[in-house]
Amino acid sequence: MTSPTRIPVTARDGASIITYRWTPDGPPRGIFQITHGMGEHMLRYQHLADTLTAAGFLVQGQDHRGHGATMSGAPGHIGATGWAALVDDIDLLVQRAHDEFPDRPLVLFGHSMGSFAVQQYVLDHSADITALALSGTAALDLLEPAIDLDAPIDLSGFNTPFAPARTDYDWLSRDDAQVDAYLADELCGFGLDAEASKAMFHAARALADPARLANIRRDLPVYIAVGEMDPVNGQLALSNALVRRLESAGLTDVTSVVWPGARHEILNETNRGEVEADLRAWLDRVVPR
Repeated sequence: MTSPTRIPVTARDGASIITYRWTPDGPPRGIFQITHGMGEHMLRYQHLADTLTAAGFLVQGQDHRGHGATMSGAPGHIGATGWAALVDDIDLLVQRAHDEFPDRPLVLFGHSMGSFAVQQYVLDHSADITALALSGTAALDLLEPAIDLDAPIDLSGFNTPFAPARTDYDWLSRDDAQVDAYLADELCGFGLDAEASKAMFHAARALADPARLANIRRDLPVYIAVGEMDPVNGQLALSNALVRRLESAGLTDVTSVVWPGARHEILNETNRGEVEADLRAWLDRVVPR
């Protein structure tokens, strides 16, 4: 197990952001930057970091505003301007990595809310990354009609397809131990405040704009992995729509993986070893040793 180094950084608006870095033995073959989901934090990605540092990657990521060690107020409360700043924080880490390792490729990974943030980021910054990977993702603008934008997001609402359920968060994984660990973690289980949620969904409308999607470089490798039973993707309708949009925008290297029976957190699923192995195989192709 590799222990992360905790690194505070100052964002462009002056906010203090806590970042983490896991380093491999020897010079890194590349950078793998994680953008975590809503109501969680970076230290939940320890298992993936161990897998990828063993494969020679330096792994880094930030606790988002309103999350984890960066949290400075109520959980998930980042306000109307917080979403745009959260997306800009992604670039802060990308550019820091390029400054330190100018000759190393960088793969940007986003899970769930993090996937929505990196989808937005890549509209203007595809030249700054080598490849893009997404999990627990969807075409967010198509999810908007099912969300009350005037209320804070309640993550337990995604549990409806699994009722009657053991817990309010069975939608996350078939692995009861992983669900219980999530419930026991005081830094998990909350949504964004109403203003931030509204800003996130409003920003997502650009992800349906062909003119904006046309800004993404066509040779950007994209890996999209989702669970078949993840309610966020609407029985695959919303993740399939995302794949079609990228392909329609002319991207020539889009890989789509659906894990049968899996739920939202495929990296914490009963077959997470298989999930990580598939991700590694893709990384070996786009970032050769």
